[in-house]
Amino acid sequence: MRAVDLIMDKRAGKELSREAIAFLINGYTAGELPEYQIAAWAMAVFFQGMTPRETADLTEIMLASGARIDLSGLQGPFVDKHSTGGVGDKTSLILAPMAASLGIKDPMMSGRALGHTGGTLDKLDSIPGYRTNLTVQEFRSILAETGYAMTGQTKDIVPADRLLYALRDVTGTVESIPLITASILSKKVAEGADALVLDVKYGSGAFMKDPEEAEKLAKSLVDTGTAMGKRIVALLTDMQEPLGHKMGNFLEIEESFDCLEGKGPADLMEVTLALGAWMAVLGGKAQDTATGRRLCEEALAGGGPRRLFLENLRAQGGDAEQFLALRGTYRSDFTRTLKAEAGGFIAHIDAWNIGHAGVTLGVGRNRIQDPVSPVAGIEFHKKRGDPVSKGDPVMTVWAKDEASLSAALPQIRASVSYSDVPPAKRNLILKEFF
Repeated sequence: MRAVDLIMDKRAGKELSREAIAFLINGYTAGELPEYQIAAWAMAVFFQGMTPRETADLTEIMLASGARIDLSGLQGPFVDKHSTGGVGDKTSLILAPMAASLGIKDPMMSGRALGHTGGTLDKLDSIPGYRTNLTVQEFRSILAETGYAMTGQTKDIVPADRLLYALRDVTGTVESIPLITASILSKKVAEGADALVLDVKYGSGAFMKDPEEAEKLAKSLVDTGTAMGKRIVALLTDMQEPLGHKMGNFLEIEESFDCLEGKGPADLMEVTLALGAWMAVLGGKAQDTATGRRLCEEALAGGGPRRLFLENLRAQGGDAEQFLALRGTYRSDFTRTLKAEAGGFIAHIDAWNIGHAGVTLGVGRNRIQDPVSPVAGIEFHKKRGDPVSKGDPVMTVWAKDEASLSAALPQIRASVSYSDVPPAKRNLILKEFF
């Protein structure tokens, strides 16, 4: 069997056998096949797709490429949430302690920035001392202690996905539905979750631009996950605009904590509570989503999620007192405030432009080895539908250095449009699949 023949078969739209897919994935993981051949195969998959059988085989082969986290002996239920990626999307950081406060264990294995979208691990790394490279024993211990644990992939857990994930980021193959499906589900099955709530985003700031494509991804995830014995719910959510008022690594940690204190932006809380309601249902704490949402709201009002956030922060090596002291001040020195160029209303802030500008600022990365800045990002003083007068502050921008700031500002300015009348109200939750 030769990799080049399989690349050509997939390029021609042929269905590959399970053995052929295993040859490619296992060969790449073992270092026997070069990166450029797997990049060529991934591009062929991007254009030709995969059949449901191929997608299921790919997921199972990636899962089998390494170890799984064994949660036996711990008391569940184990329910996790995953987002397909967005701009300003920090719901995982709010949901994990919120679910834990309801008695649901959340074993969360997350990723880093991918393309123009942020990464949960990069955000957590911005907390001084916080460790996301947990051993399996540490992961189990912290999960039992605080109700949730946040970790990244080790070299032993789904190594095929860790390698392919990074390769997709820099080869223009991120948006492939079968590759996304296999990436998400191989990690989520490996982490030990019994049930999973998926936030499948669509719009300019998502990998799936069209609702129809996002719906295909949602169905692929639900069907494949169900076939693997997991309880899966997927919500189709709007990512035309940045979510919340802050975008950046520490900025999003900061805003997540604001949400746990009852000071979260309306759009961010609407999506978070919709996802949290389903976590409560799948975790057996609520009969329906209306009850689940009420339980989440009561938990936030009672302060339990905030307390668990700080407990987890300490358990994973962070300095809670230093974190609290940095709130509102941990920012880059390279900054500008952008002002409204017209009066009226904010008609739209384009998430795609903001996400790509964020990479330039230092929030994300262009190459696998690029570092990210904890103190770069954007705070939105005005959002869609807000009234403005010419010259009002619209957003404050921070960058890793002056050159990056100058390079990003034109794209950031271009992301904002104005209108004389308020824009139509957005429907943030389009559909649910289960």
